[in-house]
Amino acid sequence: MAEYKAGNQNWDISRAKDGRVYVANHSGLLEYDALIWKFYQLPNKTTVRSVLAEDDVVYTGSYEEFGYWKRDNFGLLRYYSLSDSIVDLISPNEEIWEIVKFNDKIIFRSFLNIYIYDYKNVTLLKPESIVISCSVVEDKLYVSTLNKGIFLLKDNGLEPFYFDDSLLDTKIISIDKYQGNLLLMTSLKGSFFLKNRKLTPTKFEINEPIKLHQLNTFSKLRNGKMVFGTIKDGVFLTDAKGKLEFHVSKENGLLNNTVLGQTLDESDNLWLGLDNGIANIELNSSNYFFNDVSGKLGAVYDIIEYENVIYIGTNTGLFWLNAKDKLEFIEGSQGQVWDLKILEGDLLCGHNEGTFLVKKDKLELISSHTGGYTIKKIPEKNHTYIQGTYSGLVKFEKVLGEWSVKHLGETTIPSRFLVFENASTAWVAHATKGIYRVRFDTNYDTIISVKNYQDKGINSNYNVRVYNIKNIITFKTNEGWQKYEPILDSIVPSKLLNEKLGKENYIISEEDASLFALKNKNGSINFKSFSSDEDLVLSDGFLKNRYVVGYENVSKLKDSIYALNLDNGLMIVNGNSKSTINLNKPIIDAVFIGNERINISNVISEGVSFKYGKNMMVALSSPNSKNHFFEYNISEINDLWSRVDGNTIDFSSLKDGDYTIDFRTSDISGNMSPSQTLMIEILPPWYRDIWGFLLYLILGLALVLVFYAMHHKKIAKEQRLIKIKYQREQQKLLREKTLENEKQIVQLKNESLQNEIKLKSKQLANNAMALVKKNETLQDIKRELTVNKDGFNNYYVFKKLLKKLDNSILHKDEWEVFENNFSQVHDEFFGLLKAKHSKLTPKDLKICAYIKMNLSSKEIAPLMNISIRGVETHRYRLKKKLDLENDISLVDYLLNIKI
Repeated sequence: MAEYKAGNQNWDISRAKDGRVYVANHSGLLEYDALIWKFYQLPNKTTVRSVLAEDDVVYTGSYEEFGYWKRDNFGLLRYYSLSDSIVDLISPNEEIWEIVKFNDKIIFRSFLNIYIYDYKNVTLLKPESIVISCSVVEDKLYVSTLNKGIFLLKDNGLEPFYFDDSLLDTKIISIDKYQGNLLLMTSLKGSFFLKNRKLTPTKFEINEPIKLHQLNTFSKLRNGKMVFGTIKDGVFLTDAKGKLEFHVSKENGLLNNTVLGQTLDESDNLWLGLDNGIANIELNSSNYFFNDVSGKLGAVYDIIEYENVIYIGTNTGLFWLNAKDKLEFIEGSQGQVWDLKILEGDLLCGHNEGTFLVKKDKLELISSHTGGYTIKKIPEKNHTYIQGTYSGLVKFEKVLGEWSVKHLGETTIPSRFLVFENASTAWVAHATKGIYRVRFDTNYDTIISVKNYQDKGINSNYNVRVYNIKNIITFKTNEGWQKYEPILDSIVPSKLLNEKLGKENYIISEEDASLFALKNKNGSINFKSFSSDEDLVLSDGFLKNRYVVGYENVSKLKDSIYALNLDNGLMIVNGNSKSTINLNKPIIDAVFIGNERINISNVISEGVSFKYGKNMMVALSSPNSKNHFFEYNISEINDLWSRVDGNTIDFSSLKDGDYTIDFRTSDISGNMSPSQTLMIEILPPWYRDIWGFLLYLILGLALVLVFYAMHHKKIAKEQRLIKIKYQREQQKLLREKTLENEKQIVQLKNESLQNEIKLKSKQLANNAMALVKKNETLQDIKRELTVNKDGFNNYYVFKKLLKKLDNSILHKDEWEVFENNFSQVHDEFFGLLKAKHSKLTPKDLKICAYIKMNLSSKEIAPLMNISIRGVETHRYRLKKKLDLENDISLVDYLLNIKI
């Protein structure tokens, strides 16, 4: 009820040919596709009392309502009412309790009326008594009433078939064919044969239980076996002669003992609608469960059959099954049972408190060494065994019918896994400290040596299991399978076992058996043989959460019959049965684009196309598959198959383009169905669609025009800039040419001025020299006159003449002319001297001018009208006035004077 999430009562149940199971539930209609439950309500939200799945249509009956459900093109189950066409004919408070198919008609039965639907119209029949059931037998429809006997439906009318006073107030649940007779099943009076208009009780063994527990439903299997569903005590399964084979009730598995509806599918799987829940029983399976719903059993650790009695060792103690398959507890066995073993004709029980001898329902303590994990026979040694316990190894030996027990000392490690390498050597695995090689003395009274193999190549010291497989010591570690290499005295990887058994799988049965059990990483169990590739696989979904993890164990009960320990129960396995791989190609139930459900009528042939940016969700089912899940692969992305959680896959991150999606049904054993292919096309987004390309074209043209305009503008601008640049360069060239010309002109002027200066300097020098010559001449004349002054008669005339000569030598006008000419040639000379040496006298300036002209003292003396010595003296004084150092020439200073 918690799983299907609807009402607790399930009044009827039917399975369609496609594998879907439909249930008439208290709250509405349930649909189960072998993976997911779905719930549908009628428009008036009333209880659904009956259901029939026929072809692709589901018929239901309810309160004053009946009709059918059919899938539309979108994969949605929709309801179509038939009773709406005959509303006036339906009796008040009437409910449809049964629906059967008869020839080309659908029959809806209530207690008061029968409605016949011929796929076009609905016809009403009113029997004379309350209608209990309708049964189809060999193209005949038998209508059983409460007080008027049995009728046959002919031509939309009821024809009396059989009446007997013994059937008054009798609820005939079912009429079926049985060895040429009609078999009538009643609710409280048992079963009857009807032949040649004569009613006789059957001698079925099942009669008393179905009378006692009130028969409510009946089915017959193809092999003649019969299934009886009762109101008070679950389901009874008998052989073809009515002899009880199995009884399934709340005590051993059903959620509820009241069977309201039942149906057999094409594989003879029994589906039950209960007063509280839904059940499925695989009647054709050679394997079956024993479940203890009382909780007394607890976790099962070992199972064994001894003297035709099955004993079950659990964490709560030791139990056995009596003749009625009822659990019986053995007093004194409270606590953990680890191991059950038949040795020397005795049944030994390895227990938390020690080891006991089991005698029917009694226990006898034969060893007080606690924790009897396992016990193994010593090779080539009769009547002697070694047991692994909490505190090490213990020797068991049967002498004269009695068991003697001795602890071997030396090692006290807990020894859950123990195997013999040879008669004197054994291997022991510790839960967390790795493995040890133990050597015994000849009499097995003591342990000679214990060698730790932690550092001898073992992959891990945790959870190590040790086995002797084909006389090879092998180890299962967390990292895979390894083996002992005697030549190297080391542990090496076992490539063969890793490939044959799988790195993550481990053996949970006796490894020396012809058929051993292998627990796989995916939770399934394989019964394998090294001599054959065929194996039996247990992958039932009910097992997954019932393993005693780490302590899984498969025990051999008898030839080909094994027992698997579970939590609160066990599973009996027939080793000769073959694994039936029942995986069918997935069905696409619905496709959603965004939140919109799309038409799937042609989805396989035409595929799906949708816009980019929307997600696609696909809902799958495979109702005829068992213990399955779904996988999908997108070949355009990679070759990896992805497992689906549930039945829906959401594709939300695919890019635009064409994709091929393959779906398949798989199971945990690695089996898979053929693929279902769905082609999808994700349209490109508008910006990669034709409108986008048109927009890009328009934008491209606009960009070209803009680019052209900008380019044209740029070219015009560049041309303008080039023109301006050219003009500027021309102007610059003109300016440079002008400047060059001006420079040349200036240079020419400077050259002219220099020439003029040179000329004037030359003229000035010539004038100076002329003055020098003149003054020298005048001085010569003066001297001559002075020498010949006596020749003058008149002294005053002589003086006057001398004075004129002196005035002529020192004539101011001549000096002014000379100074003017000198200034024109050396226009800044006097200004510089006056600026730097303000104390210079006019006489000093004169001599400086003469020195500037590079005149010697001899040449200056006549001009100054002084002696040469006087010039030298004056030059000396002038050097002082100019503050010149001794090493600085006065001539050089005046020639190069600057500011």
